[in-house]
Amino acid sequence: MADEITYADFERVDIRVGTIVEASPFPEARKPAFKLVIDFGPEIGLKKSSAQITVHYTPESLVGRQVLGVVNFPPRQIGPVRSEVLTLGFEDEAGAIVLAATDKPVPNGKKLM
Repeated sequence: MADEITYADFERVDIRVGTIVEASPFPEARKPAFKLVIDFGPEIGLKKSSAQITVHYTPESLVGRQVLGVVNFPPRQIGPVRSEVLTLGFEDEAGAIVLAATDKPVPNGKKLM
């Protein structure tokens, strides 16, 4: 378990819901990954992400899916892709990533409370 944090620490992490509008293979990545474009609503807009989620998902199965992402990390250059958000997920028993998502649709850009 990680060290305890305060509620103020938690509030600093801006986790929002967005809808994947584009997903494509990312063959230049060191580990198998997809390039994603996620719509985080009118306030934040479209953001790019690289996600190592190729075990459980195909690009076709990702488009239209809502996901959670950290939108206030600084961008990271991953090969030729500038990843602007951290798409969130959990490792399954084998270490493959399963996306974190809502169980019902919510408006893009809503903040995790």
